[in-house]
Order: sequence, then C-alpha cells, then structure tokens
Amino acid sequence: SSYHWEAEFPQSSGINAEYGLKPLGSYVNDLVARLKFLRAWFDEDKPTCFWISAFYFNQAFLTGVKQNYARRYTIPIDKLDLDFEVLPCEDIDTHPEDGAYVRGLFLEGARWDNKKMSLTESYPKILYDTMPVIWLKPAIKAEISTEGKYVSPVYKTSARQGQLSTTGHSTNFVLAINIPTLKPQKHWVLRGTCLLCSLDD
Repeated sequence: SSYHWEAEFPQSSGINAEYGLKPLGSYVNDLVARLKFLRAWFDEDKPTCFWISAFYFNQAFLTGVKQNYARRYTIPIDKLDLDFEVLPCEDIDTHPEDGAYVRGLFLEGARWDNKKMSLTESYPKILYDTMPVIWLKPAIKAEISTEGKYVSPVYKTSARQGQLSTTGHSTNFVLAINIPTLKPQKHWVLRGTCLLCSLDD
C-alpha cells in the first residue's frame, strides 16, 4: 500500500492515534528505546530518573508516585497532588527522598533558561527545547502554589487532541506542570506554550 512506500502507519492501525505523527523508522527507534529502558528497570533496579515518555499509560505512573507518598506518610491520596521543581541538569544519579525525577519532555512555544531558572522566549527558528529533569513532589493540595508559575499542559504528541479512554483519561493530555516564569501566565497562553512527551520526527 501507499503507507509502506511513505513509511507511515495506516489510519486504521490503532497505532496512529498516539504515535502516527512519527515516521515508521522513528517509531521503531523510539519503541526499541522504550523497551531498553523498561528492560534495564526490570533487570537492574529502579531508575534514579524516569523517562516519562517511555510509559504507554503515563497517568498510572503519576498515580503510583502519589500512592507511595500517601502510604509512607499515611495521608489520604485524594488530599494529594503533584508539585514540581525544575532541576538544572539533563539527568541525575540519585533517588529523591520523596516523589520521582523525570526526564524526556520537550517545550513548545518557549524554552527553559537554566541561569534564570525560568521560562523564556524561544530562539528564532527553534521550535522545541528539551526540558531538564523535573522533580515530581507529592504534596497536600492546599499547600501547592501556582504563583509565579505557568500551568503548562503536557501532551503525548503535538496534535494536542485526544479522546477519553475507558479509564476516563485523555488519550493525549497527561497532566499540567507548574513551571517557573517571570512573565504572566497569559503571555505563554497566547504563545500556545506546552510540554510534549514526543516530537514528530
């Protein structure tokens, strides 16, 4: 079929919904990398920094992070949510005391400034910027502040659209992450700034 010649997934394959934005070759490379990450976790030990894009069902991992915290401190999980801290590094070799370190997210519509530790304008003709490690920190909902932060949506793909699955979660939207910013939130909303788990190439 023409899909084979163009190295694309057929619309009816089911794969297209989440990964069809990637060419076939890139999809295979990404799949191999995911399997390698999961195999290392199984054979060796829990990673110090989780590649969040490697999970098919990201929400299950995020719930697990909160569940571990809830059990450790005997706090009802429905009183918890995730707070976030961006770290000035691409990877990290120690485990956090609580929560989890994650990597593998990309910024669209902005870039991250490690000196200012803040969102800033993208460089000309640069569409995406790799985010450094983010620390997912479970906390009491009432204690989480979004002041001085941009509440950025996180999507699996750049399509920014999905459907509700049988679990009640979107097939594309993952969660919202609070990112430090020196500009008002409206500034980044107008630029369509978001975080992506996967690029189209």
